[in-house]
Amino acid sequence: MAFDQDLAERVLTALACVPGVETRRMFGGITFMIGGHMACGVVGQELMLRLGSEAAEQALREPHVRPMDFTGRPSRGAIFVGADGLRDALDLERWVSAAMAFVATLPPRRSH
Repeated sequence: MAFDQDLAERVLTALACVPGVETRRMFGGITFMIGGHMACGVVGQELMLRLGSEAAEQALREPHVRPMDFTGRPSRGAIFVGADGLRDALDLERWVSAAMAFVATLPPRRSH
């Protein structure tokens, strides 16, 4: 599955001030890792965000948002935001900032 390269570039721009961002091919798209944790990604035309259970549940009340679901069981802590919810740069930045805030609460990953 191809992913939206323009959206991926917009996400990279939103993450420009974050040190140590890594990209990985995952889920048929691209993910953005912060401190070894997946924060967000682009799958097809959608932005995937890791927000944690509570914030993801709240986000599902917003337009253009749906549960992240690859296996038939939705993830409780992650969502997809459709392209129509990302047209404005401020919307994209708000979503990416929410994912960064959640990942900042996670313990550091040990390197192997």
